[in-house]
Amino acid sequence: MNDNWKHGYKMSGKRAGMVAIGVAAALAAGIGFSVPVQAAKPVRWAVPIAFSSSLKALGDTLPWVVETLKTASAGQIQLKIFEPGKLIPALGVFDAVAEGKVEAGYSWMGYEIAKVPASALFGAVPFGLEPWEFTAWFYYGGGRELLREIYEPQKVVPLLCGTVSPEAAGWFRAEVKSLEQVQGLKIRAAGLGGKVWQKVGATVSVLPGGEIYQALEKGVLDGAEFSLPSVDEQLGFYKIAKVYYLPGWHQPSTSQYLYVNRAVWDGLAGEQQAMIEGMCTAGVTMAIAKAEAVQGPTLKTFEENGVKAISLPDVVLRALEKATGEVMAEESAKDPQFKTVYESQQAFKAAHRPWKTLGYLPRTW
Repeated sequence: MNDNWKHGYKMSGKRAGMVAIGVAAALAAGIGFSVPVQAAKPVRWAVPIAFSSSLKALGDTLPWVVETLKTASAGQIQLKIFEPGKLIPALGVFDAVAEGKVEAGYSWMGYEIAKVPASALFGAVPFGLEPWEFTAWFYYGGGRELLREIYEPQKVVPLLCGTVSPEAAGWFRAEVKSLEQVQGLKIRAAGLGGKVWQKVGATVSVLPGGEIYQALEKGVLDGAEFSLPSVDEQLGFYKIAKVYYLPGWHQPSTSQYLYVNRAVWDGLAGEQQAMIEGMCTAGVTMAIAKAEAVQGPTLKTFEENGVKAISLPDVVLRALEKATGEVMAEESAKDPQFKTVYESQQAFKAAHRPWKTLGYLPRTW
């Protein structure tokens, strides 16, 4: 890296969780504040990202965080974003940060599932927690502590820095009306959702977002899931595949993280850690809000372009739910950390269910 984007910092062992939340709350409320970071050495990081910064809610959260950090720190904390493939491959963010090739990176958590099996549970869980439930579990149900513990050996500090609405189940070239039709389908899917598709007989591949359009166009794929309707619209999938399945069973919520090299993080002053983590917490709020705000109009646009947006048949959803239970049991048996995190999420989900059921208006209201 260019020397202007390198640094060395004095070790600080301060933990900044509560301060971070306070900073985020101040930002969300529009309150001006000043944090005395001037005494510490300025932060100048190169930050490659896994998704284009132009993608609504999915890719544009970090740019918001970066600009707000720069303003709030009076220019003392500046992160330089590198678009996918400009510095490292889109799916290589985690490895680059862990190996110290870059100071930090931004990605969906789960692409590193082969090295950190439990990582996928922090990115998205089939039939799992919805956005507000996930953040409740993460901040108040022990999720953040489990995450830090799991990533300690990886030389990476992960900061939750964006959570968005459910993805769509995916784009298909033809309707899927039965489980038998799933057999042999070539589908782009990632993480645990991909394992579930495989369990019910589909052939699964993981492609970066920029390669999906061409694969669908050429028939290399029969179907593909990638992200929110608003993101899928920007990537143009509706021009090729006209069957759009919902709901996002495989990713009821999708979370992105700012990965920071541990040596770099430990070299920051406590105030710098607090400001960065606090701004990421504010970014979670902004991502949820924007993701919810833009999906309705996007579905209307799809309808105007001849897209059939429909729910997966109940028989297929039930089969996917059953397969999810099998996949989770298999992964839990292979990895103790996976088992611990999944059981923690399931326990939170069960404890929260009475409130979720009774506290909100029925969805048919």
